[in-house]
Amino acid sequence: MKKYHFIIILCAVASVLGGLWPLLGDRKDLTIENVSVGGVPATIFRNLGGDNGPVALIAHGFAGSQQLMQPMAMTLAHSGYTAITFDFAGHGRNERPMRGGVRDIGESTRTLLSEIDEMVGFARGLARGRPIALVGHSMAADLITQYAMNRPEIGAVAALSVFGAGITASEPRNLLVVTGAWEPSMLTEAAARIAGLAAGGSAAERVTYGDFAAGTARRYVLARGAEHIGVLYSRDALSETRDWLNSAFGQKGQGAIDSRGLWLALLFGGLLALAAPLAMRFPSLSAQPLGAGLGWGKLAPAAIAPAVLTPLILWKAPTDFLPILLGDYLACHFVIYGLLSAGGLWLMGWRPSKGGALRWRRVLIPSLLLAAYYILGLGLALDAFITSFMPSGERWIIMAPMLLATSLYFCWDEWMTRGAGAARGGYVFSKVCFLASLLFAVGLNPEKLFFLIIIVPVIFLFFIVYGLVSRWAYARTGDPRVAALGNAASLAWAIAVTFPIVS
Repeated sequence: MKKYHFIIILCAVASVLGGLWPLLGDRKDLTIENVSVGGVPATIFRNLGGDNGPVALIAHGFAGSQQLMQPMAMTLAHSGYTAITFDFAGHGRNERPMRGGVRDIGESTRTLLSEIDEMVGFARGLARGRPIALVGHSMAADLITQYAMNRPEIGAVAALSVFGAGITASEPRNLLVVTGAWEPSMLTEAAARIAGLAAGGSAAERVTYGDFAAGTARRYVLARGAEHIGVLYSRDALSETRDWLNSAFGQKGQGAIDSRGLWLALLFGGLLALAAPLAMRFPSLSAQPLGAGLGWGKLAPAAIAPAVLTPLILWKAPTDFLPILLGDYLACHFVIYGLLSAGGLWLMGWRPSKGGALRWRRVLIPSLLLAAYYILGLGLALDAFITSFMPSGERWIIMAPMLLATSLYFCWDEWMTRGAGAARGGYVFSKVCFLASLLFAVGLNPEKLFFLIIIVPVIFLFFIVYGLVSRWAYARTGDPRVAALGNAASLAWAIAVTFPIVS
């Protein structure tokens, strides 16, 4: 092994350990208990040194899981609260399907509200007669505000990134609204509007209106430097929620505020860096780098055409064939996009070479190693500290069609943007076109595909990782299919384990 490989591995391992140490250390003062509430996976966070006083039930948003709400749960637990997180139906490791999906919003809402009611019943058993707090993000923020209406046992509500339909000046009781300052204006404006109901007009940010004793307290906060997912890690959101519950319940807990952002960056930065020496262990598969090698004159139309045509082709097409919400549409998008990319290459004069089957067999082993790196190396850390990444139940079945779909897209995309003479920056350009294509699809069919807006930034982050690892793998192997198959397996896995299972 070359000397610089050893240095990279040493620094990467140090980074991983530097991130893990505080992430695990933050738990040493807590008891964390995994339970099942009528089949709903849940986790109870308690402070070892506290009286485990008021109970806060914490709910995640669309395509999330209870791991996403760890920063909030641990912050509240450190301040003496008993915090409970759980997986909604169809999400995380909850094997109940989410009935209704987007076809029947009323049915899906009833399904999720019934689980909130089930979890509130469980929380009530831990609360020893005291009122309960509800905390929710995005989809769950609207669900908990709806659930808390006219329920005096709910003493306070913290709604993160809420739309706020149906909220009044007095219901739900003692409502805090926190929205990321970088979120869309419809959310930031909704936060101000909700606080304004208690203010009797326009409301100022970070000013409390109404009265806690009467249950009419209202406040809104724009979390600085935070967007829709970042608000969950924002110190503003965490500290404001804790202080709000303290005011509502007469508590004085001032425990540690979860600050895992830097430690997560160290952990995943180190894990990502380990991909470079891993790629250097791959075999060299081609003396001459393979790929179509399209210059800008050919790449631009070959990349833009699928981005425009795919949403138009799927606009009115039936795409509900998998029991996974939006995952089936994404599968179709990948397939059509890949076929159109292949057609573009054909029109550009590219033809498959003889002996391709033999080379495909040589590609499989490094591709499997790369997929294992993504799914086990990065995936286990994602599952522990960010969101559920391990499949259960029907999710295993969904893997196969998703892998076929993502493979078709990645193989042609990697081939177009690699090879002698390939356009400089073409790899990034083709990914931007794909993300723009998803946004175009949402614009054509917002009622069905609205939640893709939330997912697009996550796919963007995946593409950044894929781009780095793909570059390292291609530099070593000379064959774009290694990274194509590894990336395809990783994204197929991610979609299958995160998007809600529906019936």
